Amino acid sequence: MSGTSNNNSRSIVIIGVLFFIFGFVTWLNSVLIPYLKIACELNNFESYLVAFAFYISYLVMAIPSSKVLKLTGFKNGMSVGLLVMAVGTLIFIPAAMTRTYVLFLLGLFVQGTGLAVLQTAANPYITILGPIESAAKRISIMGICNKVAGVIAPIVLGAIALKNADELVEKLDTMTVAQKAEELDALSARVITPYIIMTAVLIGLAVLIYFSTLPEVEADSEDETLAAANKNKTSVLQFPHLLLGTLAMFLYVGVEVIAGDTVISYGAAQDIEFATAKFFTSITLGAMIVGYLIGIVAIPKYITQQKALKISGILGIILGIAALLTDGVVSVLCISLLGLANALVFPAIWPLAIDGLGRFTKIGSSFLIMALAGGAVIPLIYGLLADAIDPQMAYIIVIPCYLYIWYFAAKGHKIR
Repeated sequence: MSGTSNNNSRSIVIIGVLFFIFGFVTWLNSVLIPYLKIACELNNFESYLVAFAFYISYLVMAIPSSKVLKLTGFKNGMSVGLLVMAVGTLIFIPAAMTRTYVLFLLGLFVQGTGLAVLQTAANPYITILGPIESAAKRISIMGICNKVAGVIAPIVLGAIALKNADELVEKLDTMTVAQKAEELDALSARVITPYIIMTAVLIGLAVLIYFSTLPEVEADSEDETLAAANKNKTSVLQFPHLLLGTLAMFLYVGVEVIAGDTVISYGAAQDIEFATAKFFTSITLGAMIVGYLIGIVAIPKYITQQKALKISGILGIILGIAALLTDGVVSVLCISLLGLANALVFPAIWPLAIDGLGRFTKIGSSFLIMALAGGAVIPLIYGLLADAIDPQMAYIIVIPCYLYIWYFAAKGHKIR
C-alpha cells in the first residue's frame, strides 16, 4: 500500500511539472496579444486570432490525439506532445525575424497541437490516479502548478516584449514608414531568445519523461456494476452528461481565456499604462491559485465538487455584472478576479463529465479536450464586440457562459 502511495506521489510530481509547462506556454498569450497587436499593426479582432489559433488546435487535434495515445500509451504520448510543442516554439524564430503574423499564428497552432496531446493524456491520468471523489482535489493541485507558471510567464515575457511599449506606441504616429518598420522589426526580434530557450526546455523535458518511471494507468477499465450499466452503450454520444459537460467546458475555457488574455488590453483601453497593465493577468492567475487552495482544503471534506461548481457560476455572474457597472481599475480588477470564479470549474467539470464512461473514457476525454476550443471562439467574439461596441460592454458575453456552468452543476451532470 505504501509503495503504491509513493508511486502515486512521484507520478503527481511529474504530472505537476507538465502542468507547469502547460501554464507557462498557455498564459504567454496574454502578453502576445497586445505585443503582436503593436508589432504587426492589428485591430482587436485580429489580435485575438492569437487565442483562436492556439485553442482551435484542441478542436482539430483532440480525437487524433486520442488515437496517438492508443498507439503510444499515456507516458510516451506526453513525450510526443512536448516535442510537437517544441516545433511550435521553434516556428516563432522565423516569425519574429520576418514579422510575419501568419507564421506566429502557425507556431501557436502547433504549440496548441502539442498541448492537445499532452492534455488528452495528463487530465484523465490525474483523474484516474486515485478515487474519483477526490479528483477535483488532485486537479486543483495540478491547477496550482499551471497557474503559478501563468503568474510568472506574463511578467517575464511582458518585461521583455512590452518594455517601453507605451512610449513606442506614442512615437509610432510621428515616424516615417521606414522608421516605423525599423522600430517594429526590433520589437518583433525581442521574442527570439525567450522562444529559443523554451524550445530547448521542451525537448529536454520530452527526453526526461520518456526515460522516467511514470507508470501506465488503465483508463478504460470497468468494474461489474459499471460494465452492467454500460452494457448496451455502443457510442460515447449515449452519455448525455458528457455532452452537457463538454458544452460547459467549452464555455468555461472561453471565459477563462477572456479573464486572462484580454485583461492587459482592457487595462490599456481604460487608460492604464502597459507597465502596470501587464500585471493584471498575473492577478487573474493569482486569484485562481487562491481558488485552487480553497478547493484542496474544502473538496470533498466540506463541499462537494458539484457545490463548488455552483458557487463558481454564481460568483462569475456577480463579477461579470460588476465589471460592466464600474470603471477604471475597479472594473479591470473585476475581470482579473474572475480567476477566483474560474479556479474550481475545470477541476469539477472534468470528473463529473467523465464519471461512469468506463471503456469510453479516452474518447470522452477527447471531447473535453476538443471543448478547450472555447478559448478560440469566445475571446474572438469578445474581440468583435470590443471593436463594434467597446471593450468594457463586450464583457457581457461572460454572463450567459456562467449561467450555463451553474446549470451543469445543478442539473446537467445528473442526466444519464
